[in-house]
Order: sequence, then C-alpha cells, then structure tokens
Amino acid sequence: MSKAVKIWLTVALALVALGVILFTGAMIANGWDLNKLGTVTYTTNIYEVDGDFKNISIDVETTEIEFVPADNGRCKIVCFEDEKVRHSASVQNGTLTVNTVDTRKWYEHFSISFDRPKMTVYLPRNEYDSLSIETDTGDIAIPKDFSFDTLKIDGDTSDVDCFASASRGIEIKLSTGDIRLEDIVTEQLKLTTDTGRIRVNTADVGDSIKIETDTGRVELTDTSCNDLYAESDTGSITLKNVIGAGSFTIESDTGDITLDRSDAAEIYVDTDTGDVTGTLLSDKVFLTETSTGRVSVPKTITGGKCELKTSTGDIKIEVLS
Repeated sequence: MSKAVKIWLTVALALVALGVILFTGAMIANGWDLNKLGTVTYTTNIYEVDGDFKNISIDVETTEIEFVPADNGRCKIVCFEDEKVRHSASVQNGTLTVNTVDTRKWYEHFSISFDRPKMTVYLPRNEYDSLSIETDTGDIAIPKDFSFDTLKIDGDTSDVDCFASASRGIEIKLSTGDIRLEDIVTEQLKLTTDTGRIRVNTADVGDSIKIETDTGRVELTDTSCNDLYAESDTGSITLKNVIGAGSFTIESDTGDITLDRSDAAEIYVDTDTGDVTGTLLSDKVFLTETSTGRVSVPKTITGGKCELKTSTGDIKIEVLS
C-alpha cells in the first residue's frame, strides 16, 4: 500500500470518528431524542369541511391516511403536517377534494425529519359513490365502517389495509407496498404490485379477480369469484378455500403455486421452475406437461379441464372426496 493511500485512509477514518463523536454529542445534548435533530417543524391542523359530497378524491405525497367515522355528523380532516407542506380540503361539485399545498423553496426539500405526516379523515356518512387516492409513500387504512361504489388507490411504497367494500369494483396499484384486503364484497377486484405482498382474506367477488406482481407473494383465503387471473414472476401464489364458478388462470416463472381446497370449473396453471401442488374439490380431466419434474395427479376422466404445465417443477394434485 502506497504512502499516499495510507494518508487518505487515515484522514477518512479520522473524519468518520469525528462524525461519530459529533453525532453522539448531539444525541446526548438532546436526550437521545432523534426528533430534536430534525430540520422540519410539524404542527397539527384541523380542516373543517362544509358541503355535502358523495365522492372523495385525495392527492398527497408522503402522508399516511386513515378514515374514521365522524361522531357529530360533520366532516373534518386532522393533519399532522410539515408547516410548509400543508393540505387543502374543500367540496367541489359533490366531491371532497384534498390536495397537498407545498410552499417550500427548492433548497428546503433537502431536510432531515424523523416524523411522518399523518391525515385522519372524519367522514359523516357510511356510504359514498367513489374513493380515489393518489400517494407516494403514505400508508392507507380504510376500515369496514365505510362502503363505496368504486375504490381506486395508486401509490408507490405505500401499504394499504382495506376492510371496506366497493360494490362495483376495487383497484389498487402499488410499486413496493403491501396490499391487505379483508371481509370485502365487490364485483371486480384488480390488485397490482411489484415487490409487495398481496393478501386477500374473506372476499366475495361477483365477477373477476385480477392480480399481478413481480416478486411479491400472493395469498388468497376464503374467497369466491367467477374468474381468477393471477400472474407472478418469482413470487409464490397460494389459494386456500378459493372457489371460482368460471376459471382459474395462474402463471408464474419461478414461484410455487399452491391450491389448497380450492376449485373452479376449469383450471390453467403455467410455471417454469415452480412446483404445482394442492387439493381440489371436484374431479377434473388432467392435462399435465413437465420436462424434468415429477407428476402425480388422479386418473379421473370426468369434470372440467385442469391443465398444468411446468418445466423443472413437480406437479402433485389430489382431489378430495
């Protein structure tokens, strides 16, 4: 090692040690409270909303969103927010519209904060025509107290917990966030995420379910629908007590596919290296195809078509009597 490299390494280590000392000193001076090191000031603001509305449209950035029934029959929005990144709320043409009002200078975008902005929306009614939310990183929680005709959420790293039904359709699209739905009733269900996990528990879907993910796991439990389409690259797909009046179409590259006490009139499964295993509830005419994997299916000759394809994965299906 040259003398110059040794000198630079010594300087770098000294700077790191100095940074640790300064950080430790600052933490001690602030009683080990990280929030005191932040450069952003947060305040709690209440926005009273006048006017009747049947639709809700929210467009925010990093704010967590929670919906709560209003005790007094009046709508209000309580925000814990950056004093320079506030929100506006008003009723326009029967729609409650909530937007971000960012008054920061360009250089103020480079800041330190250990708090997370949060918005609590108090709604006076239980039923609404539509709910539309656009966000970047804020988590979203929708309780079972509310129902909608349509529900649509578009986010990046947000996690979504939805217990509210939407009679005509639910559509949620995220990048890396997780999606969890429970005890819902809807006509159509469309869920999309890149790396996030998708979980649906106890859902009554009148028409179709469409699920797309790259590396996230997909788990459906105690769910009924007409048709189901699920696609994943490397994430596993598990159906437990899922019943389809029409067809299941399931595709995966390397993820395993499990059908646990689930069934549909026709089933199509296609995977490359993943295994296909599980139990069905009725006889099927099995059509299987694999290159190097092992195959074990009942030799039934009645029932709907069950086409199972894999390259190197195993296929093992049983029919419960």
